[in-house]
Amino acid sequence: MLAEAIGKHLRCPRKSVTGWMVILWLKAHNRNLEASAVQLAGVQPNDTVLELGHGPGLGLQSAAKLLTGPKGHIIGVDYSEYMHKRVKRQLKNLVVSGKLTLHHCDVAAMPLEDNTVNKVFHSNCYYYWPDLRKGAKEIHRVMKPGGLMVTVLYLYEVENIAAKWFVSGDNWRPENYMSALSDSGFTDIRIEDTTHGYKPFQAIYAIANK
Repeated sequence: MLAEAIGKHLRCPRKSVTGWMVILWLKAHNRNLEASAVQLAGVQPNDTVLELGHGPGLGLQSAAKLLTGPKGHIIGVDYSEYMHKRVKRQLKNLVVSGKLTLHHCDVAAMPLEDNTVNKVFHSNCYYYWPDLRKGAKEIHRVMKPGGLMVTVLYLYEVENIAAKWFVSGDNWRPENYMSALSDSGFTDIRIEDTTHGYKPFQAIYAIANK
């Protein structure tokens, strides 16, 4: 019961004491990982960038600092209404300026036009999606030809989380996500071990082939 409750809040934080604790944990745990995802995505000043499962907004803030050109734009989507409202309030200045757009939605059904995004990044996210292929196809749909998708994760921690039933099924396995990306039209898919400071993590790369 406890593992199931924690898993639900990790997947979709809600306004509660547990949800608040999850946010504090995400901020402390994912800060360096989010910054690494933005760096590895190679965000350019005039890119249109999409973060999937933006959580407390750390990645959005990191990317926004690099989008200094007049066309630079960051889009964030999250399945949690609580996270969506919280970040919309916290990053109000970016939203009002037009630099940031937020959507409360499922990754598999994003309210974005085809071929609009240059770069996509996400952190510790894909293994909560009910259907990896639906998510991968939707990501591919919204990306411009040749666009880069990067996802980062602490694989050994994900393995531990899966062992404790915080994550159900085998979606957490990188090879399953990479297979879904391949089936959806992505190419040059690879996973690499890298580090940020002292802590190793994994990065999955894919190019939207169209």
